[in-house]
Amino acid sequence: MTLIHDEPERFASSALEGFCDIHSHLVHPVRGGAVRATETPQGKVALVIGGGSGHYPAFGGYVGVGLADATVAGDVFASPSTESVARICRQAHRGGGIVLGFGNYAGDVLNFGAAATRLRDEGIDVRVIAVTDDVASAPKETPALRRGVAGDVPVFKIAGAAAEAGLSLDEVERLAQLANARTQSFGIAFSGCTLPGANAPLFTVDKGKVAVGLGIHGEPGIRDEAAMPAKDLANLLVEPLLAERPEGTSGRAAVLLNGLGATKHEELFVLWTHVARRLRGAGLTLVQPEVGEFVTSLDMAGCSLTITWLDDELEPLWLAPAHGAAFRRGHVEPRAVAGKPVEQDAEALCFPPASDASRESARRACAIVERLAAVLADAEEELGRIDAVAGDGDHGQGMRRGSFAAAEGARKALAAGAGAGSLLAHAGDRWADTAGGTSGAIWGLLLRGFGTALGDEAGVDAAAASRGMIAAREAVMTLGRAKPGDKTLVDALVPFVDALEAEVTRGAGLRDAWDKAAEAATRAAEETAKLTPRLGRARPLAAKSIGHPDAGAVSLALCARTVGDVLKAG
Repeated sequence: MTLIHDEPERFASSALEGFCDIHSHLVHPVRGGAVRATETPQGKVALVIGGGSGHYPAFGGYVGVGLADATVAGDVFASPSTESVARICRQAHRGGGIVLGFGNYAGDVLNFGAAATRLRDEGIDVRVIAVTDDVASAPKETPALRRGVAGDVPVFKIAGAAAEAGLSLDEVERLAQLANARTQSFGIAFSGCTLPGANAPLFTVDKGKVAVGLGIHGEPGIRDEAAMPAKDLANLLVEPLLAERPEGTSGRAAVLLNGLGATKHEELFVLWTHVARRLRGAGLTLVQPEVGEFVTSLDMAGCSLTITWLDDELEPLWLAPAHGAAFRRGHVEPRAVAGKPVEQDAEALCFPPASDASRESARRACAIVERLAAVLADAEEELGRIDAVAGDGDHGQGMRRGSFAAAEGARKALAAGAGAGSLLAHAGDRWADTAGGTSGAIWGLLLRGFGTALGDEAGVDAAAASRGMIAAREAVMTLGRAKPGDKTLVDALVPFVDALEAEVTRGAGLRDAWDKAAEAATRAAEETAKLTPRLGRARPLAAKSIGHPDAGAVSLALCARTVGDVLKAG
């Protein structure tokens, strides 16, 4: 159990506060994360890493000299918001561009990706590295579907060393991608982890069994096996990784044996004797191997093994000096920078000039967003029930929180004189930043994409709405990487946009066209019950999901119908 906490919902922020205080010589606290407190030269590439809390030393322990320049911390097992990522990136930026590093999870992909888009629009060159090392989570033929686990550590270490050496943004990105491609991990667990305040673990492992290939958020493994001696456990971990050895590698490898939170170091040392013997017997040369806790999962009992296949470029970067709270290599003396970062208070809202027609459309758009918030509040319990079938059951809560914040943001934007495009974009940002997670990021992309396409120069008619929804669809599918058939919100979004475009092309007005499109989205959402999930955390629970619709598709259809009702009411 996670026994020490105040209010459970403040666990992540309280832990971050304590971490920054005890390591104040290395990091400065900022809202939602921490930035490096040591000197960084102007022009240096900034490495910004992050993800959900509950994995310490990931990610704050890897901020420091030769490592990352900042970390962004979400709630426990939840992605940080787009706004947090973008804000901390701005503070870490030194003029050389930014590399964003995170594990390959849907919420992180969306929020870090959306932040990268915002920063690029501001003129900052940003590159994205999603670590994909877990061989149990997808076949060798589809590495982009693999999740990131303890392989984060060697990938970020190598990227941080490249940035510290003054290499260009192109080179830091290339070397990080090379390290990611040559890094594989495999894990096992003996018991599940328990969220702060919860009275039961996220999952359990039967007595006398070991769960093989599970994820660090409690995602199910690929099978259970009978408990076995350390020598056999070592073979269980090593064999899948040796099978992934890239062609032409020298056999020199960085190796991490990682404890998941409740496995004692002495146990890991016992296991290491067999792991090392098996790897050396296979002809590998172990280059500065590491044993300990590197990427944990609260109080989960278990471990993972990671191999990074080194070459003449990667090995010096793996061995380069580093000094962070949880990772030190060689001798490097951190030099504290004078003062602490100053975080500006939120500035008064300021929007581009808008036409009278656009401001009138903004008034109507604000009313629509307020209605969405009311409807989603009423639907919270039902959306949560649908989501709980193959997810964590928080979709209804996230939609309620996000839409409430969007409505508040829309009202403020309207009072500040925003046009329709700016109002919807601002409402989308507030939705994403408050709801967090995957659905929050998606709805932020939807509203921002729609609003950006509308602009503030004219009112919203059927043609403009169609263009806006096409842009919103492209934003979601580009960053979210979902396709029709994956059993996601996209399965309702694509039919909606297609129907809207077809009706507008035939000359229908906005009300009629939207009504037809909402009907198409509703039918498509119902049809997702037949689909097998191919993305996100529901993917390992595919069989359980069959026969039940996707919560994201259902909520999108609900929102489409709600907008249609408001349009009909004039």
